[in-house]
Amino acid sequence: MNATLIAVALSLVSAAAYASAAVAQARLAGRTAAGTGTLRLLGRGAWWSAVGLNAGGALLHVAALKYGPLTLVQPLGALTLVAAVPLGARAAGRRVSTTEWRGTLLTLLGLGALLTTAGGSAPHQTLSLVEALAVGAATMAVVAGLSRPGTRPGLRHAAASGITSGVASALTQTLTVAVTDHTTGPLFSWRLVVVALLVSAFAMGGLLLSQTAYRGGLGAPLAVVTLANPVAAAAIGLALLGEHLQGGTISLIAALLGSAAAARGVFLLSRAQAGPVPVAAAVPDVPVPSRVVIRSPRTLRPEHGQHGHLRRIRAGRS
Repeated sequence: MNATLIAVALSLVSAAAYASAAVAQARLAGRTAAGTGTLRLLGRGAWWSAVGLNAGGALLHVAALKYGPLTLVQPLGALTLVAAVPLGARAAGRRVSTTEWRGTLLTLLGLGALLTTAGGSAPHQTLSLVEALAVGAATMAVVAGLSRPGTRPGLRHAAASGITSGVASALTQTLTVAVTDHTTGPLFSWRLVVVALLVSAFAMGGLLLSQTAYRGGLGAPLAVVTLANPVAAAAIGLALLGEHLQGGTISLIAALLGSAAAARGVFLLSRAQAGPVPVAAAVPDVPVPSRVVIRSPRTLRPEHGQHGHLRRIRAGRS
């Protein structure tokens, strides 16, 4: 099996793990009040289940980055949304709709077109210390702008989550190649320490940002995360790591058409899955006070008797 097939296979399993984690996070977010802090989340088993699934997906993703370039591995992350369709439908106790099947088909066709143009060779170039610091600083500035208070925080947090996760993938590739390929420099250096710290910060930041984004539902935020992630990673790969698309003008046209088809598919999936969070899931049950008014027996006129007392109770209920 060549490096490209290994990268694709690992990416597929990674997408399934990420999809399971997204569904778990969405269900947890639906049962969590908006003001719940991070410390309270850390005390919940459902949160750690999502963290474990994300960690498993991340390890598989790291392994895929060893065998394939960012322009190949990252677009396969869109399969997370495709896998989340049946998983989310099963969790909600419903069937997959026709719109969701159409979105899944378009996403798969678009990814197929993109994979034919992606470079298939294993990565060899890595980011320098200056480039890693510049990427980290730019990412922090963008995330700070997207996380500001204002309208539509869910989609903005989802975009910030996708960008941080994509940048973490690009930095992870540098770390993986540097550790496994000793020709890129010494095994232990300040560059690798800084890159490792940035990867940890962006990976955890992306997880927390996605948890905030999923409070408004799974579909639209997950679609934004899915699109922002490969865009950020591919931009770094093309601009700083010497990656390129295979072929000439025809391949570029195929890549554009594939991108349009995948974007349309993701839009259909997000529209089909978008929906308000059930109130019963987001707000704990609160006893509703009774409206029955029971009057004192001394206020009951004798001529009304027992039937008059019952009429007063019924009137209080209304």
